[in-house]
Amino acid sequence: MQSFNPPVRTLMGPGPSDVHPRILSAMARPTIGHLDPEFIRMMDEVKAMLQYAFQTKNPMTMPVSAPGSAGMETCFANLVEPGDKVIVCINGVFGNRMRENVERCGGTCVEVKDDWGTAVSPEKVEAALVANPDAKIVAFVHAETSTGACSDVKTICEIAHKHNCLTIVDAVTSLGGVELKVDEWGVDSIYSGTQKCLSCVPGLSPVSFNEAALDKVRNRKTKVQSWFLDLNLVMGYWGQGAKRAYHHTAPVNTLYALHESLVMLKEEGLENAHARHRAMHNKLKVGLEEMGIKFLVDESVRLPQLNSVWIPEGVDDAAVRSELLTKYNLEIGSGLGDFAGKVWRIGTMGFSATEENILFCLAALKDVLGKK
Repeated sequence: MQSFNPPVRTLMGPGPSDVHPRILSAMARPTIGHLDPEFIRMMDEVKAMLQYAFQTKNPMTMPVSAPGSAGMETCFANLVEPGDKVIVCINGVFGNRMRENVERCGGTCVEVKDDWGTAVSPEKVEAALVANPDAKIVAFVHAETSTGACSDVKTICEIAHKHNCLTIVDAVTSLGGVELKVDEWGVDSIYSGTQKCLSCVPGLSPVSFNEAALDKVRNRKTKVQSWFLDLNLVMGYWGQGAKRAYHHTAPVNTLYALHESLVMLKEEGLENAHARHRAMHNKLKVGLEEMGIKFLVDESVRLPQLNSVWIPEGVDDAAVRSELLTKYNLEIGSGLGDFAGKVWRIGTMGFSATEENILFCLAALKDVLGKK
């Protein structure tokens, strides 16, 4: 056995994205205790910067010490009790994962289905709520990573609240890449990941809960089924002030990395970050269309940071991705579920969303496709 030295790749798949050298350097700083006063000071700064990223004043805004899937489970495990009816919007892989969480929490799932590659239909959500007046939660994906479709968070939250429902929103691929206004849009609970548009390392899941959601957590009739993800316990560690109750050993150096990535987001500014992602998408779009490659998602609901494109007829999906990786050290993503073998998912997220990377990706793809 020897030390592991990974190859240097350009990551332009659905995540993780390239990690900025500043963030990698931050991880190498000295490890201190997770209850050290200096670490607690940094935790408060992380919370404040996550509030900026989410555009919220929610005090319960923090990173879960695990990847985005754990952020998802944090929301469902705390908000869904046995017997609760939940409207789950499914327009891709990650809506299906929401349904799975509801079922494992003992809830009753009412599915609102839309075609993969399209946005969630607010009209269908409204109809489901009218047909199920006892529903308590509406859950949907803002940015569906399996397709690159973006749904209307504000409108769906307004409909949910009109029917006295809380909302759970998946923002794993949207946070930092497109407009997201948690407070203004009325989002009750939301989760994301660090490895996408924040361009941080994988392993943390930013979440935020407003008072309406926390009121549901505090007044549960049953215990949260997960001890580790129980917000009633976690709030003691990620709460306010210098005195914290020990809950778990936080991933200290990974949190250094998140802190640095959020500092960089503030330096760039949210609007500038959104504009950069849009500009890089447009540059990629022009180059792909020149090669005759078409997009899966209609432009009106298309994410700029996650580009699903149809694989040209007669082209071997796996062979192309393998050659891009071995010859160019370039990673793009395959399709999931119904689109496996039919689409590529090209990420323009975070530190990967640069003009240099776009030109490199287009040139490499053109070269490889020229041999197929």
